[in-house]
Amino acid sequence: MKYLLIFLVVLVIFIISVTLGAHNDQVITFNYLLAQGEFSISTLLATLFGAGFVLGWVICGLFWLRTRVSLANANRKIKRMQTQLEQSTVVATTPSSPAGRE
Repeated sequence: MKYLLIFLVVLVIFIISVTLGAHNDQVITFNYLLAQGEFSISTLLATLFGAGFVLGWVICGLFWLRTRVSLANANRKIKRMQTQLEQSTVVATTPSSPAGRE
């Protein structure tokens, strides 16, 4: 259900941007870092929206990946500590042999 809502929000934003772009066919000069170019507003709007969408997904994906790696490391540490705890309790509960008693 959550993914359906996210998909619908993105679809609505995309439809709004296409609608705004279709009604604006003026050519503008767009200055970016390395050069400048003349683009129609609709092309520029769609390109920048797509680039921002992809960039947002990449950034969120990197944060998600970092969290998953951290979780895997924590689970590995927990398993290692549990095995150490089990081994120490087994050693502590075994009865010691009466050495030297006769």
